[in-house]
Amino acid sequence: MSDLATVDRAPARGMITLRGDFTSSKLKRAVKAATGHAVPKPGRIAGDGHKGVAWMSPDELLLMVPYEDVASTVDNIASDMGDTHYLTVDVSDARAVFSITGPDANEVLARLCPVDLHKDSFAIGGFRRTRLAQVAAAFWRHDTGFDLVCFRSVADYAEGVLQRSALARKTGAL
Repeated sequence: MSDLATVDRAPARGMITLRGDFTSSKLKRAVKAATGHAVPKPGRIAGDGHKGVAWMSPDELLLMVPYEDVASTVDNIASDMGDTHYLTVDVSDARAVFSITGPDANEVLARLCPVDLHKDSFAIGGFRRTRLAQVAAAFWRHDTGFDLVCFRSVADYAEGVLQRSALARKTGAL
């Protein structure tokens, strides 16, 4: 019996937390300039995990850019925002990213997260902050599965529970 999905730890990705007023035209322009995408609606990601933007909360976005472009992107946001109130933080090295791919990738996460992962409820481009077993995580659906972000300090634990959940079992029990 083969595994339900493949779980891989991804190389470091550039991630920037941006907090501010989503109605601000300066913030909207800064996000578009940094990622090539508009501010997404709640529970959505625009783009992908390499260059995109995810809605984290009513005043927080997660910008994803190439790792080597983070410092210049933060500087460009500062220039674009001027004296408008905002906050940017480079969180790239504080996060770990996993790719969960394959036809049953949703089953791997469903075993660990209290989220309805049916494609009718959580379609491609869906983004969710939740718990992965006992740790905070966020993930989004793409065409081949999911990408998941968690704190680097719990990455080994997250990788272990993801790998265990990906194992196919005749009984379905963990």
